[in-house]
Amino acid sequence: MNDEHWMRQALDLAGQARLAGEIPVGAVLVLDNECIGRGWNRPITDSDPAAHAEIIALREAGRHLKNYRLCGATLYITLEPCVMCAGAIIHARLERVVFGAHDPRYGAAGSVFNLLGSDQLNHRPQVAGGVLATPCAAVLQEFFRQKRGAGL
Repeated sequence: MNDEHWMRQALDLAGQARLAGEIPVGAVLVLDNECIGRGWNRPITDSDPAAHAEIIALREAGRHLKNYRLCGATLYITLEPCVMCAGAIIHARLERVVFGAHDPRYGAAGSVFNLLGSDQLNHRPQVAGGVLATPCAAVLQEFFRQKRGAGL
């Protein structure tokens, strides 16, 4: 399976977040071509500022493998990770991060910060951005267009 296949899975999870009234971001964590963790944004639902899609997927994968180190795994995310999520990605020792839409406000994989590529840290995952960028961005744009239209 390829990057687009797994990003489509992440897009499906972003739909779960949208249905819950959350910012529509989805994440799938893959090891040896098997999904070991998945998540979607849930900070409002869970009353948890750390309940980003990436964090949910990392937690699920850690429980699945019974290890907080997720070496060799690839994380597929519909939106470029923020600083908090980039820090968790580094601590988990992920091999790769693949994201869809760039985040010009909070992105920590090159858009605002390049935490994932910093040579000052002890781990640097491979990063590929822009995979299915158009549909990933469209989901977010439509969500915020509807929010603005509702006066929220």
